[in-house]
Amino acid sequence: MAENQTRTILHVDMDAFYASVELLRRPDLRGRPVVVGGGEGRGVVAAASYEARRYGIRSAMSGAEARRRCPDLVMIRPDHRHYAEVSAEIRKVFETVTPLVEPLALDEAFLDVSGALSTFGSGRSVAEHLRRKIAEALSLNCSVGVASNKFVAKLASVDAKPVASTDGVRSGHGVVVVAPGDEADYVASMPVGRLWGVGPRTRERLAAIGVDRVEDLRRIDQRIVSSAIGEAAAAHLRRLAVGRDDRAVIPDRDAKSIGHEETFGVDIADPAALEAELVRMVDLVAARVRRSVAGARTWSVKIRFDDFTTMSRSHTWASPIDSTSVALGELRPMLSAAVSGRRVRLLGVAASHFGEPVEQLDLFAAAESSAPDRRRAEHAVDEIRGRFGERSIGRASGVRRPSGRAGA
Repeated sequence: MAENQTRTILHVDMDAFYASVELLRRPDLRGRPVVVGGGEGRGVVAAASYEARRYGIRSAMSGAEARRRCPDLVMIRPDHRHYAEVSAEIRKVFETVTPLVEPLALDEAFLDVSGALSTFGSGRSVAEHLRRKIAEALSLNCSVGVASNKFVAKLASVDAKPVASTDGVRSGHGVVVVAPGDEADYVASMPVGRLWGVGPRTRERLAAIGVDRVEDLRRIDQRIVSSAIGEAAAAHLRRLAVGRDDRAVIPDRDAKSIGHEETFGVDIADPAALEAELVRMVDLVAARVRRSVAGARTWSVKIRFDDFTTMSRSHTWASPIDSTSVALGELRPMLSAAVSGRRVRLLGVAASHFGEPVEQLDLFAAAESSAPDRRRAEHAVDEIRGRFGERSIGRASGVRRPSGRAGA
């Protein structure tokens, strides 16, 4: 616990990220209820503007239900490549303050800013500096939680956010700081459902033993909690109930895996569309691998179907690789065999078991397809993206043909 007291952790979460990025391209829609996704068949909402949230619309809600709640809703087709580009620009702002950045998704990250306090003076000052710089550079807003650990910082960022209700949209605090030593008191009055790992079933089991709030969890006999949810889960929740979390912020270069996954606004069944998404994601992950850790031996694809069942498939090479083409050669057939015509809700790609790539020359390979030439080409692409952005260049096979816009 003493180590936690010396750390200052930020959780930065962009406000309604996908919707806010789209509104920059469609300023005529400002003030109107807007969602990204949800506009085709049984598609679901990927993100909702705060104006849409006034109607109770939220991410993962079906497009049909969202439209029922708000007939005037504007639905926009997702553009994940653009969101990734904007996310990369946000990451650059983070790295002007600290190299210890752990991305959780395109729109949120943990930052360990302990080393920046000598310059900025306090965690609040760092948080306000980042909010200002992101707004100036990208015209986007974010909410920031500041605490001595990741768990409490993430809770605080939620409490810093704007609030949408039937009465309107109320601005949030922007930054919420939980001072070292105040973690337990901050968490005490919260519903137990805000603790990590408490889903609907666990919440039901806890309610059955009289645990509705964190303070209830603290008072009840640990043996009763263990009998309801198991010893490991009970011990985990007991630590969180006093605001304890010893995990460090782990940047890409120190992570055990590097990955990228997305929940689509519209479930995808078309093989060509899925392959284009796979190519794009492998390309993004391979670029991060080359930039951060040189190479990875194990590459995997994660698939979640429209019935919420999830599977993953992986391939491990004898030595680390960093090539988009080589990784795709194994992941493409894995994806095709696993999907087999089913509708896909989420797709992800991850790389792990890092190390330096080992070039093995093939005496019988054509000169134009040699590994050194391929690697030079891929590093050249990385340099172009570094100067001109993620969308400046990419593989033709990673471009999805537009199938029409969802909504206006």
